[in-house]
Amino acid sequence: MPERTASRSFGKASVRDAEVDGRRVLLRADLNVPLQRGGVADETRIRASLPTIELLRDGGASIVLVSHLGRPKGPDPDFSMGPVGKRLGELLGAEVKQAPAVVGDEVLEMASGLSAGEVLLLENSRFEAGETKNDPELAKDLADLADLYVNDAFGSAHRAHASTEGVAHHLPAYAGLLLEREVTELTAVRDDPERPLVVVLGGAKVTDKVGVIDRFLGFAEEILVGGAMCFSFFKAEGRDTGNSLVEDQGVESATGVLADAGGSDSMLELPEDLVLGKEFDAETEIRELNGVDVPEGWMGLDIGSNTAANYSKRIARAGTVFWNGPMGAFEMEPFAAGTRAVAEAVAAAPGHTVVGGGDSLAALASFGLADAVDWASTGGGASLELMEGKELPGVAVLQDAKETANG
Repeated sequence: MPERTASRSFGKASVRDAEVDGRRVLLRADLNVPLQRGGVADETRIRASLPTIELLRDGGASIVLVSHLGRPKGPDPDFSMGPVGKRLGELLGAEVKQAPAVVGDEVLEMASGLSAGEVLLLENSRFEAGETKNDPELAKDLADLADLYVNDAFGSAHRAHASTEGVAHHLPAYAGLLLEREVTELTAVRDDPERPLVVVLGGAKVTDKVGVIDRFLGFAEEILVGGAMCFSFFKAEGRDTGNSLVEDQGVESATGVLADAGGSDSMLELPEDLVLGKEFDAETEIRELNGVDVPEGWMGLDIGSNTAANYSKRIARAGTVFWNGPMGAFEMEPFAAGTRAVAEAVAAAPGHTVVGGGDSLAALASFGLADAVDWASTGGGASLELMEGKELPGVAVLQDAKETANG
C-alpha cells in the first residue's frame, strides 16, 4: 500500500529521527487485544506494533513496553498482560520479559538491567488507579523507567492518561511509526482528499458519528448512511421503524443533520430498501422490503440490495473513500450482504481507501479483504475524534518535529 508523506500532515517528532542507541525507551503501544482461553484471540494490534518495536531494537535501544488491556477495576489476573507478552515474544522471535507490576522498585530494577534489544512488558497500566486519572506521580514513576518516550498507541491517543499524556511531560517524546501513519492517513482524508470524497458511515449510534457527519457536510461530495443509525434518520423523517433499533438521542441529532444537509453541497444518502427480520437472530424469519417504512413486529437488520448496489457504484467513482461502521448485522449471514457489498466495493475502488472502526475491520477480515484497502485504522474513538477535527491529547503533547532529536 502506498505510504503518504508524513510531513504533509504530521508535525510531531518521529521515532525514526530519535537517537536511541544505548538508550532505554518507554514505548506506549496499543496491545488491548481480546483474550480467549488464556491466549490472544486476535493479534492484529500486536502485529501493528511490531514495526516500531523492531526499529527500536535494530537501533540499539532497550524497550520498556506499556499498554492497557480491557477495563479492569484494579489488579485482576483475567486482564494480565501475560498472554500478550507470550504472543509478542513468539512474533518477535525473542524473549519478552514480564514485569510483575506497572511501576515499583522491582520494575525499576528490571528496567535498569535491560541490555540493548531486550524488551520488558509492564503489567496492565489500568491496574494502577492513577492511569485513567492521569496521576502526576504515576506519570513520573513511568518516566523514571526510561530515557525517552515513544507513543505508538493511536487507539488510546484521544485519552489523557498517565501513560499516554502525563509521562510525555517528563521525557523527550516521539511518535511511533503506527501513530505517525495513522495521523497522516486520517488527516489527509479530513483535510486534503482526492476528489470526489465519499464517506460511508454505519453502526448503531448517530451520536457516535454526528461529529464526523458535521465535519464532512459541505466538504465531502457524498455521505452514505447505513446500519442501525439510519433508523434515527427515518424516525426523524416521520417514517415507521417497527421494532428496529432506534437511538432516542440519535433522533434529535439526525433531525439537525437533515436540516443542515438540506442547505449543503454534500449529498446525504439514506437506504432505499431494507432486509428485515422478526428477531435479532440468524434463524429468524426474513423479509426483503422495497422501501424503508418498517412494519410492526419487524426490525431492519441490513440495507437492501438496491441500496447496496447504489452505494457500491458511488464508492467505485470516488477519489477517496472513508468507511466507518457496518451496514447491518453482518455477523449473522442472513444480514451480511449489505456490509459485504460495501466491503467489496471499497476493496475494489480505484481511489484511496481508508477504513476505521473495529466492526468495519472485523467485517473486512471476515470477507477476506483485510489487506485490500490502502489503510485500516486501528483506532476507533481516536480515529473518529481526529476526523471531527478534535485535538488528541496523546498526539498534542509530543515534541514538535522542529525540535532536536534528543529533546
